[in-house]
Amino acid sequence: MAAIEAKELYRFYHTGIEETAALRGVSLVVDPGECVALMGPSGSGKSTLLACLAGLDDPDGGHVEVLGERLSRRPEAARASIRSRHIGVLLQSANLLEHLTIADNIALPMHLGGCYQRRTVDQLLDEVGLAGHHRAYPSQLSGGEVARGGLAVALATSPAILIADEPTSEVDSETEILLLDHLAARCKAGMA
Repeated sequence: MAAIEAKELYRFYHTGIEETAALRGVSLVVDPGECVALMGPSGSGKSTLLACLAGLDDPDGGHVEVLGERLSRRPEAARASIRSRHIGVLLQSANLLEHLTIADNIALPMHLGGCYQRRTVDQLLDEVGLAGHHRAYPSQLSGGEVARGGLAVALATSPAILIADEPTSEVDSETEILLLDHLAARCKAGMA
């Protein structure tokens, strides 16, 4: 069974009488353990596609299935439930809540998903190179540390699927290598 499948996705944006087709019949299948990179110029619909795949946005046509379960055209509560159980989302920015420590940011999705374990928070912080930063707030971290913290949050519930929108665009080369190595290791373990 596919980890995630998009079938004939269409997404349109309207400004006044103008219509922009962001997605035109996009289909894809990603299997467990598979890593897929979307490439294209700015404005080509990459972020729109990722938002539809994560259930953060609904396509105007077509649908998305996650592990055989329909994600599209369901109430937000149902989409959020599927996300919390199966999908980690790493956006270009705003992955951390500023009023929570890095450890609390990681623990939040774990609490919501019913899988909180303190040792998992510690392990994730260590894996992304943030051991010893448990009590730090996002404003106290460097850009690379914030990116790594966002990755830890996205991986907090051990999702079957990680959707990452330009995960290395704002980081230095050393952090980029760390993030990509971590993602490759997760894919080897079966995450899509």
